[in-house]
Amino acid sequence: MTVHSPDATAQIAMRLGEGLGAGDVLLLHGPVGAGKSLFARALIQSRLAALGRWEDVPSPSFTLVQTYDLEDVTLWHADLYRLGDPQEYIELGLDDAFEDAICVIEWADRLGPLIPPGALHLTLTPGKSADTRHLLFHSRNSAWRARIAALEEG
Repeated sequence: MTVHSPDATAQIAMRLGEGLGAGDVLLLHGPVGAGKSLFARALIQSRLAALGRWEDVPSPSFTLVQTYDLEDVTLWHADLYRLGDPQEYIELGLDDAFEDAICVIEWADRLGPLIPPGALHLTLTPGKSADTRHLLFHSRNSAWRARIAALEEG
């Protein structure tokens, strides 16, 4: 799908975020400036707002992982740009989080062969105009198909 503003990107993130639950893993791909952090921030802030809370959602570029208590589940936001070896994600505790948390991972390609097989991949690609983004969702898990179709329908 193609969006033509940061607000449109954020709206898709918020709608996707509504349906995420324990064990859902969203892997964000794309070059620097593609909108991965904007997407993650909008998703997280919308989940917090649904609980009547607001928090600043910084990029976890240096901390690698930020966690958010959503009462019934924890949301993990990770930025793996600085990750050197895919095995390091185990040291962060992501392997356990993949099972019982919502995980939103920027620079997910750094996981290499350790990417969870049922994850939803989102590749964000800048378009010709400054605010245009192409969003490509894909997963080997068929359960994501209906959820993505609902996003495309708006």
